[in-house]
Amino acid sequence: MSFTAEVKDELSRIEPKRQCCLKSELAALVRVEGTLHISGNERFRLEIATETAPVARKTIKLLHGLYDLKTELTVRRSVLHKTNNYLITVPSQPKLPQALNELGILDESLNLTHGILPRVVRRDCCAISYLRGAFLGGGFVADPHGDFHFELTAESEQIAEDLAVLMERFEIPAKVTRRRGLFTVYLKGAEPIVTFLALVGAHRALLRTEDVRILKSMRNDVNRLVNAEMANQQKTADAALAQIEAIRLLADTRGIGSLPPALQELASLRLEYPDVSLRELGELADPPLSKSAVYHRVRRIEQMAEEGLHDDGSSI
Repeated sequence: MSFTAEVKDELSRIEPKRQCCLKSELAALVRVEGTLHISGNERFRLEIATETAPVARKTIKLLHGLYDLKTELTVRRSVLHKTNNYLITVPSQPKLPQALNELGILDESLNLTHGILPRVVRRDCCAISYLRGAFLGGGFVADPHGDFHFELTAESEQIAEDLAVLMERFEIPAKVTRRRGLFTVYLKGAEPIVTFLALVGAHRALLRTEDVRILKSMRNDVNRLVNAEMANQQKTADAALAQIEAIRLLADTRGIGSLPPALQELASLRLEYPDVSLRELGELADPPLSKSAVYHRVRRIEQMAEEGLHDDGSSI
């Protein structure tokens, strides 16, 4: 089962206590996944398609429980995707027009509406239920082990924009794009996705997402520390190589023995221990030297190699 299917299964089990919230959830399901067929004499036939069995059960339960509507269920097997497709048909019947009007699909004149009617989402609890229904109908959320990604699909730009505004109402930043003839409301990043899951009541999915997010954060922190340590080691190795080259240049041109005793000791230690840091090099000296003192002597050796000076090192 995909992560999206797990989230939908969890959300389909939520039972809002208010009837207005139940209607808002059904309104979103019908709006996002429904197709309305209109014939003469105000005859309507509604079809709702889904690939998720819990969503199909929830939709049928709401249609029966809220409006006592007769429904027909057709199950088809997709050979390509090896999944079931559920088609819920609500045939023409006397109670259907009034139900569609209450759900905000038809206006008072029984004409098709083109957005989310304010009365359907007036209360915050109803708005949350509408978003839950929209996800049940056309939602997708990527497995948190991969990239954090979330989408709600809509047939029209108006519905997509209205869904984005509805999410902004709860401080969830959403954007709208068009893809393959459909409009998509999407979220990027873990924070808004976690906020949405918490808002609509997907608590199991929320905890799983948070666990993965914490693990990813820890891994990123470890990677940053490892990368920083590797960079420091590389910097130390490059500096040590430059010091060794300077010492060998001095050895070839004037001999190590011509250097002042303090520089001789440091040069010998560096040649003997080419991989250690300046701090460790100072600890090997007799008596031990501070990192600052070692750095000062190293710089003197490098300057002598660069400038070709032949002094007696009296500044040491």
